[in-house]
Amino acid sequence: MTQTTLELLDRRRSVPSRQLGEPAPDETTLKRLLEAAIRVPDHGKLEPFRIRVLRGEAKRHFGAQLAKLAVEANPDLSESKREKELRRYDHAPLVLVVSAKIDDESKVPELEQNLTAGCVAYNVLLGAQALGYGAQWLTGWAAYDRNVAKLLGMKKSEHVIGFIHIGTPSMDAPERERPAYDDIVSVWTP
Repeated sequence: MTQTTLELLDRRRSVPSRQLGEPAPDETTLKRLLEAAIRVPDHGKLEPFRIRVLRGEAKRHFGAQLAKLAVEANPDLSESKREKELRRYDHAPLVLVVSAKIDDESKVPELEQNLTAGCVAYNVLLGAQALGYGAQWLTGWAAYDRNVAKLLGMKKSEHVIGFIHIGTPSMDAPERERPAYDDIVSVWTP
């Protein structure tokens, strides 16, 4: 691993979706980013991941449908939370929906298939940052709601891993406190 790669990892930050604006990657850049992002560990070569691209009017329509589902699920939702749901997809110009497509017939455990899809999502974050964009991986209630999965055309074997919001940051993302090395790394001995 080169120093440049380690420096990229050291600089990795999530940029809040509200701070992401135009431009987003164009089609050629996005294709290149996604071709790199899908180069993940994939036990059994199952390709247990899919990516849906949300831009422009389709992205705004998706956000409006999510807000409608949120109100249907919780009619007592406050006006401010309704507004937040309605505007959730108004900021970043590009949202990628990364999903896991689980093969129940495979000998590869479901957990491994989910981890492979998670690696795709993380590669998208790293790749977007390497290209000079900001990105944020979000889940929230919508990632776990079957009505949202149906809205996205997902079959029962598929579920959302995350909504990756991508755009140009309007400000630098601040560093946050990270875990101490000694708190998370240990040497196992028999």
